[in-house]
Amino acid sequence: MPVPIPRQRAIPAAEGGQAQALPTSPAPAPAPLPAPEPVPASVEPVRTPVSRDADKQTGSGPGLSLLVIEDDPVGSLSVPQMLDSAGKPIRVRTARNLTEAERLLTDDVHCILLDLTLAVPAASPEEEEDELATLKHVLRLAPRHAVLALTASGDTEGGAEAVRVGAQDYLFRDELDGRLLSRAIRYAVERKRADAAQRQLTESRLRAQENARLERGLLPTPLLDGSPLRFASRYRPGRSRALLGGDFYDTVRTPDGSVHVMIGDVCGHGPDEAALGVELRIAWRTLTFAGLCGDELLSTLQKVLEHERADDEIFATLCTVDIAPDGRRAGLCLAGHPSPLIARDGRLAELLPYENNGPALGLLPNARWPRRQVELGGKWSLMLYTDGLIEGRIGEGNQRLGQDGMVEMVRRQIAAGLRGDELLEAAVNEVRELNGGDLTDDVAVLLLDRDV
Repeated sequence: MPVPIPRQRAIPAAEGGQAQALPTSPAPAPAPLPAPEPVPASVEPVRTPVSRDADKQTGSGPGLSLLVIEDDPVGSLSVPQMLDSAGKPIRVRTARNLTEAERLLTDDVHCILLDLTLAVPAASPEEEEDELATLKHVLRLAPRHAVLALTASGDTEGGAEAVRVGAQDYLFRDELDGRLLSRAIRYAVERKRADAAQRQLTESRLRAQENARLERGLLPTPLLDGSPLRFASRYRPGRSRALLGGDFYDTVRTPDGSVHVMIGDVCGHGPDEAALGVELRIAWRTLTFAGLCGDELLSTLQKVLEHERADDEIFATLCTVDIAPDGRRAGLCLAGHPSPLIARDGRLAELLPYENNGPALGLLPNARWPRRQVELGGKWSLMLYTDGLIEGRIGEGNQRLGQDGMVEMVRRQIAAGLRGDELLEAAVNEVRELNGGDLTDDVAVLLLDRDV
């Protein structure tokens, strides 16, 4: 052991003199300590009192940390030294009361060891009678932390009640064995994490169910009571796990016997576009029942779009068909939308005329949408669709199906005897197969059939 070097201390100088330095005697060298006796492996580790600065003495590596909340002014409660599953010391800090605990309860605390006999500050009469008032207070104070309840020896009933209220586990005060406590801390932390993950999963499922119910409720219910026309539809949003996209459609029968059908597409694929599509659909139904059609109806819808859209660049395409009460004629309006396909009895399926159609809604102020009269005939099938059906790829290249490819596909499927729901299902499935997988765009297809 190195010998200490004598130190000098300064003596204040007399008036006008200089300070003098006197040597101090060297401190005596401490006697050598005897070698420690070997400790048998069966002996329990020595319990050490809880240190309020223990979290500063555990080394540099981060590990689990424990906050002990107990009223122990003389230090009678001792916590053994503990290691976490990675072999790092579990850091320990203490709080004498709940007020001090709130100050020490930082994000790096993983577990709380709470003495259930601790009093709640400024407790109400109800809290004074409640044996678990302290635990409930801590659970409200630290909802994201694991909690171990410390109870009197043999108080199994009180410990079980603490777990029922919200603690992860309970321990007896006189059994704070190092192995048992470190294992209890790790278990409590992991159980709290598992409970939090399960709660988040449950909340996500509930939100998904609520969203699904909401989206199903926003999908249209055709109003065709009293009409001889048959209706079928298919709808597949492009967004993952969504039931509703930016495509929208509706079909209603007005008191004069006319059947009005509409299909549209809001640019974009997010929830805002889906919501705007629902607004436009409901507005269309309302305006149709109010007696509007053609240019007057579309001009009003454009005003709705302009007021409801989040961005001036958002627009919507639209196709409306007004079928006369006798079912043999119809009025067609196109606002930047693909023309419907019609399959008449004894004739090949073809597109309805699409010349002189108007622009998409929201692109041009004061735009006009001419209404064109078309002859349907006695027996026919009319298919309306959004561009998601025709913009899928064909094979590995960049070639798209397009309207011509769709017409050929539908002709082949009709020749195979497909009608109604089977025809729509086959069309959507084949488009998906040609694309080599799910389509990225929303797809809406609807079919009206007249057999008389």
